[in-house]
Amino acid sequence: MDERMDFSKVSPAGFRAVYGVENYVQGKVDQELLHLIKVRASMLNGCAFCLNMHTTHALKAGESTERLFGLAAWRDSSYYDERERAALALTDAVTVLERTGVPDDVWDAAVQQFGEEGTANVLLAIGMINLWTRLNVATRKQPEPAS
Repeated sequence: MDERMDFSKVSPAGFRAVYGVENYVQGKVDQELLHLIKVRASMLNGCAFCLNMHTTHALKAGESTERLFGLAAWRDSSYYDERERAALALTDAVTVLERTGVPDDVWDAAVQQFGEEGTANVLLAIGMINLWTRLNVATRKQPEPAS
């Protein structure tokens, strides 16, 4: 499959604007949690580029392969604590948005774990990875070749 375009080269100002929000999120959300959010949303969106990049970054940061592989069935796994589960449930609900929106129990669990400001930052992180995956899937951005 050939890439359709390099978004960062075709729209450098747009890319910088999106990356500005990404930088904000990286400074506000715990990095270990951010890796889980990014990998889970990338799985749900079928973004090969993002899956490759974010699993590689997570592994380099010390995340375990069991927890990364377990994200495919996180609800049935004991690998994640309540805080991570709240973030993953919100990631699933926002990424695969139902017509009824985000369920109250999912929202309430996130606010209980992160507070309102923390939930806003987690929500921004989820929104950002969903934007990145949509840009990359639409343009057929390819993962870096395995070394």
